[in-house]
Amino acid sequence: MTLVNDGTADGGGISLPELDGKEPAEQLDTLRDMLEKATRLKEGAVNFLKMELTEVVRMRVEAELDQANSRIEAIKKTIESVSSRRKKPLGARTQSPVVTKRSNDSKHSRHKDDGGDDFRTAKQQASTLLRTLLSYARHSLSPVSVSSASSSAGPPPPTTEAELEQARTETMNRLIAVLQRNVRVRFEVSMDELVAAATPALADHASTRARATAYRLLRHSLVDRDSVERLLEHSLEWYIVKSLTRDNKYATEREQVVKLLRVVVEIGAERRSAGLGHVPLAEPVMRALIAVAEHPEDPLRQICCETLVEILLIDVDLMAWTGGTRVLFQALSEGPIELVPLIATAFLYIVDAPKTRAYMHPGTDLEIALSGITDAYGKGPAHAERMRATAKVVSVILRTWSGLMYLCMDDMLSIRTMINTLRIPSLETREVILDMFFELLHIQTPEWYQTFIDGRRLTMYRRHRSLSNPPKEKETPVKASDKLKLTDQYISLLMAVLTKAGLLDALIAMLEESTLGSSLSRKATLLIGEVLQIANKVLPLGLAAKLQTIPRIFALAADYTEGEHRIVGTTALAAIDSFNRHRTRLQPAAPVRDSRQRANSVEDHVRRGQRQVEQVKIKLAMQMDDKTFQALIIETQVLLRGDYTKWSYETLLDLIEGPLLNAKRLEEAIKVSKFVKILMKFFHPFSHRFSDIKKTKANVKWIKLGCTLLTTLMANADGVRYLSMEDEFLPQIFNGSNTAPDFDPIFSKKRVEETLTSGYLDMIGTLSKQKNGLELLEKHKIFTAFYHMSELRSREDLIKGIIENIDYTNDGHPRIVLSKALTSSYKHIRLYATRHLGRLIQASPATNAWMLRLLLTQLYDPDRDVCELAVQFLEEACESQDILQIVVDMQPTLEHLGEVANSLLYKFMSTPVGFRYLYDVGFIEREMDMWLHERNFHYVVEVEVYLSRELNFNASEDFDDDSQAFDGTVPPHFYGELAKTELGCEVLREKGHFAEFAHFIRQHALESDDSEFIFKLKSVLWAVGNVATSEKGLRFLEEEEIIRNMLEIAEFSPILSVRGTCFFALGLVSSTAQGAEILDDYGWESTLSPLGSPTGLCIPSDIDKFVSIPAWEEPEPPKRVRELVPPTSQEEVDVLSAISNLANTVIANAASRSLARMKSKSEYRHIFSSPSLYYRVLYMISTQRYRLPVRRYILELFDIPLDAGVVRALVSYSNSLEDTGNAASPGQACPRLQPRASVFGRPVRGRRASESDEDESLNSEDEKEQPKPKVERPVSLLPARRVSGFDGVEQDEEGRRKESNLDMAREREEKMAALLRGRSMSMGGSGHRRSKVEHEDNNS
Repeated sequence: MTLVNDGTADGGGISLPELDGKEPAEQLDTLRDMLEKATRLKEGAVNFLKMELTEVVRMRVEAELDQANSRIEAIKKTIESVSSRRKKPLGARTQSPVVTKRSNDSKHSRHKDDGGDDFRTAKQQASTLLRTLLSYARHSLSPVSVSSASSSAGPPPPTTEAELEQARTETMNRLIAVLQRNVRVRFEVSMDELVAAATPALADHASTRARATAYRLLRHSLVDRDSVERLLEHSLEWYIVKSLTRDNKYATEREQVVKLLRVVVEIGAERRSAGLGHVPLAEPVMRALIAVAEHPEDPLRQICCETLVEILLIDVDLMAWTGGTRVLFQALSEGPIELVPLIATAFLYIVDAPKTRAYMHPGTDLEIALSGITDAYGKGPAHAERMRATAKVVSVILRTWSGLMYLCMDDMLSIRTMINTLRIPSLETREVILDMFFELLHIQTPEWYQTFIDGRRLTMYRRHRSLSNPPKEKETPVKASDKLKLTDQYISLLMAVLTKAGLLDALIAMLEESTLGSSLSRKATLLIGEVLQIANKVLPLGLAAKLQTIPRIFALAADYTEGEHRIVGTTALAAIDSFNRHRTRLQPAAPVRDSRQRANSVEDHVRRGQRQVEQVKIKLAMQMDDKTFQALIIETQVLLRGDYTKWSYETLLDLIEGPLLNAKRLEEAIKVSKFVKILMKFFHPFSHRFSDIKKTKANVKWIKLGCTLLTTLMANADGVRYLSMEDEFLPQIFNGSNTAPDFDPIFSKKRVEETLTSGYLDMIGTLSKQKNGLELLEKHKIFTAFYHMSELRSREDLIKGIIENIDYTNDGHPRIVLSKALTSSYKHIRLYATRHLGRLIQASPATNAWMLRLLLTQLYDPDRDVCELAVQFLEEACESQDILQIVVDMQPTLEHLGEVANSLLYKFMSTPVGFRYLYDVGFIEREMDMWLHERNFHYVVEVEVYLSRELNFNASEDFDDDSQAFDGTVPPHFYGELAKTELGCEVLREKGHFAEFAHFIRQHALESDDSEFIFKLKSVLWAVGNVATSEKGLRFLEEEEIIRNMLEIAEFSPILSVRGTCFFALGLVSSTAQGAEILDDYGWESTLSPLGSPTGLCIPSDIDKFVSIPAWEEPEPPKRVRELVPPTSQEEVDVLSAISNLANTVIANAASRSLARMKSKSEYRHIFSSPSLYYRVLYMISTQRYRLPVRRYILELFDIPLDAGVVRALVSYSNSLEDTGNAASPGQACPRLQPRASVFGRPVRGRRASESDEDESLNSEDEKEQPKPKVERPVSLLPARRVSGFDGVEQDEEGRRKESNLDMAREREEKMAALLRGRSMSMGGSGHRRSKVEHEDNNS
């Protein structure tokens, strides 16, 4: 039955055929689903419109959006129609129009909340609300409009100011809600009308809530750069300046202002290359924002500093000439601590490029970040916390290319200064600096370091542990190679820089301070030992050998003239030798696949002796006579006592591992004494003896006893026969495991977790290690029970125990059980089985094809996590060429995995068979095009993110990324793997990609302007470096002769990060012997392994040349675009002079008192209500630096409430007061007015010159009585002369008279000085003039 299908009539020509043949309830469900889909389509189109699109695409998207809106409207009308017909009974009474309207409104609001606003409806609402705000604005300006507004339809207008403000705020909130729900409406709202409507709410007479709402409305109306430009066309900067200057009582308003400014920066900024963009913020707004960021007690300081950092990264020029960089440098030195790494990183980004680097001042700017360490002398232990924060910043700086090279300027002055703080004996906080160097060099400090620092002996460290039972270490994947990491290339350069700057000499100087060892000196010794170890690992042989000689320590040890020197030297050498020996013993090297375990010189003879003793004991036990054997059986107490706790465990174990290995003794124990029968009965599941023992650390030994007993029985035919025919051990295990889980008393989950029942799985694993044991397990259908268990979701513990304990050496059921677990229907079982299979492959000394075949099966698992885990283990296993060849021969299909399997496929490319296979399936062609145009750039991003994370692991603790792209070595690169085979080299040569790379390097080697070219240059350098990692690929570099250009980039590129990229690329070139020889010819030394093979690390012989930065010239400060004409009123000059003096912290107090007295004088009161002077003051605080409290004080001096009329007046004054530079005619020329007195006032006896008094006011009573104003002399910058000998008490009338005479004498002094300046005098004239002045002074 079809009740509704009239969507055409209600929906504006849109039919809904989906409703045909459905009941009303079904139609409503269908309509709601259609509404949800249409709403999602609309939201997607709206989001798509936010992107930068071409005109044609934008028109198509807008057409689709209009169609979606029409469909949504039609669906809503149809829903209303279906609901009304369904709810309205036959013959029901018709509702009144008012009730119907309210009902429709409520329905509309519900549909609006559920499905989002319709665009037309939202636009209409926004227009209505905007018109309402405009009417409120007219109402606030013109009371006449109240009567006209009251006659119009709609709600009555507010009658009081409070009602008007409340109505305006509510209307703005409703408009904000509309703009938030429908983004497209923002494009349709007129910015001019919106600003006109919101401006009355920004005035001073409005409440702080209204101003905050107005700023919020303006923020939500911004959608793109055009909207920001239209907003900034209106004179809103004075409102923003006033709001930012308010105190903390207006926190909400100030917060909304900062949010508005951040949106303006985010949306309206024009981003170019690093720091060379444009931020559309005027200078008054920037000065106000900087004042907030500079004030240490302001709650918005941190967010303002973050905003300034964002502006710095976009427009460094704006920050430089408004003083923002000065504030950030101050924050870099003083905090807040949590922002210091962020600010340092931003400045390092600026240092990278030459155009932005020019705004830095070497030696003063970035070096201020080191002041916490370099200025630590004399500040005591309380300064340690700041030193730790500074140490973190230094780590951030020295782990970037721009920071390292910047601090290496001026012959590494900054680094040397930092290192030389270690030479200060009285500096108690030097341990913080030592910890900083440990962190810088990535030195991991194990637990035994503290024992060494405390001065305790390490010979017995960990010796209390039993050597025969070493602790079981956590299983970790074993890498197939011990190649150095990519970060070691950077560590090698950093090590060379630090040692060249005198790190070892400073550490040795710490040792010379005292012959008695201290924790600080021992920590310095540790650092010396670690530095020598790292140098031996990552530095070239020549440089490392110089460090290893440590000539200063040997010179001290051989100094027989000074006894203390010899003691210090020998103690240091002994400590370093002890450290190296204990490091070798306590930190053994990580195991390597297919390598023989190295004999430990300290413990190997002990282990060898123990093995010999055990072998002798077994031989003697097997030759035991009958009497001794019977006595030994009786001694075990097994035949005498049924309680296992009374048994002698050690005797039992010796008996099983010794005499019972003899067939005769075993037969006797089985048939004669029934010893084996009684003992095996103890392990029977249904006897509830062994299976009921609590699982504790002390009781686990009984599991070992059971496994040893089964091993002994399986070593003899009689034992196998006994287990097969006579004993009930295996049948009871089958019966216990085959019982339904709900009724199982043996293998229930609780018993497996709490008792030794889990030990039966270990015993079954022991039996599975031998063929006879497998036959027994098959005979008693144990594997059948395992197959059933593998399908139980609730018994994950049993399944994991089975997989972990069974031995897979022999082919048969164990491998079938593993394969069944690998293909289980439960994801967690498949993950566990895959992980266990990967560990088996890692631990296997030989290559097992069946394991690889099972692991390849996991690549087709339906769950992506299982596939990724299988790819990870396969990639690790394929480091071995034998395994790689086997996997390639199997020819697995990996295309369905996407990018997850790319690294594995790249390994396939390194073999001829794999390359041919991938070439035939089209993988090579496809990947080559993708790498040329896209993947090369992704590779750069991945490597740089990895290096940043690894080098700054403490600075980025909030960076949470569990998925490691690679394990530290250079990640596989398509072109690098392509060049490892002859076929790959042919394809690379045919395509001509390498020739393009070489041409690009030659053409853009020293590029410094275009960011796209710089980024592409980095990608090309990585590609060329990876090609050079093989001898076949190195031929391409020799043919193109490109290595010389790479060295030129590394030494002379103006972009410091490009130098670093080229440094890593040259390290890749040095990974072959031939490449290392070529680089050695150019003065770059490569690091070699002990066997003489290259390790892929190289550094330049001349480090100073590599880390040097060319000197630069500072950019000229921008000239002031506009100046104001000088004031014509003497009162204005006085006020402006006092306000100008407020910027000087030395005389600011006196200037503020002068301003306070001026405002109290009747002749000055009109000045503080003058809009002209108000604009001059605003211009002054917008072009000069004033602290936030001073800005607040200045604005509070004026009795001018800021509103639309005042802003218009300020705009007119900005045009009328502008100094156009046109010279006035001679008749109109007037002298520039000067302030009538210095801010210091007239110094009197007993009072400081900076203090003010009522007698020092600018309009004293004496000056009022004079008919003509006295022209004051200019303020002298010479030091004021004082007559010593007065005690500073208040002077009497006679003293004041003498002071008047002194003023007259000063006037005569000025006249005499003017006469002397008019004469041409010789060299001695200045002394003659000075003597005459002193003579006049004495006469007075």
